[in-house]
Amino acid sequence: MSAFFEVSGVEGGYGGGRVLNSVSFGIERGEVLAMIGRNGVGKTTLMRALIGLVPLSAGSIALDGVELGHAKPYVRAQQGIGYVPQGREIFGMLTVAENLQVGAQANRAQAAEMKAKVVEYFPILKARYRQKAGTMSGGEQQQLAIARALISAPKVLLLDEPSEGIQPSIVTLIGDTIQRIAREARIGVLLVEQDMGMVERIASRCCVMDKGRIVDTPSPAQLGDEQLIRQYLAL
Repeated sequence: MSAFFEVSGVEGGYGGGRVLNSVSFGIERGEVLAMIGRNGVGKTTLMRALIGLVPLSAGSIALDGVELGHAKPYVRAQQGIGYVPQGREIFGMLTVAENLQVGAQANRAQAAEMKAKVVEYFPILKARYRQKAGTMSGGEQQQLAIARALISAPKVLLLDEPSEGIQPSIVTLIGDTIQRIAREARIGVLLVEQDMGMVERIASRCCVMDKGRIVDTPSPAQLGDEQLIRQYLAL
């Protein structure tokens, strides 16, 4: 039986070169799946392939029974794939409200309802509503980036290094909120993350990538094993 979000035998890369080597995994509603591994093993390329920014040379991507492996990025967004890229990529010259309005374009019908939900998840955004996004702290910008993806009511949310460049207390807040969103909104979450504390705390399951393929599936509890983590991340 297929998972709610099913990735099967995905291959792809840049300029004819192959980075991803037959990557397969599934995510259910309400589940947080962490994808870990050292830098350069293909994690960000995988995220970009899932959202449609890197073309597939083989494999399939299905969400709620709908095949999206060769769909345009905007179609994937409309079908329910939300994406928060590494580095956030918020629109710094736009206000918080305007950034959220941009995110709402993929699903205007639910935008008003979701706007109320995202400011409940991230109340700092309500206080910053008319502020230019570029003047906010890194942690506030990350909360905005996640809210911008959530406002389109996605079925699955792809998060690429949400802890990057953020102070530890805000990392904890964001991690706890991601877990809450997955549980309450029944959204499947794919989390690419180097912060093993966050992964251990919020992930339901974990996959390890190396050389463009999934090489192991440790339990979150195993991520407390420092020797094992050194092996996975080649520290």
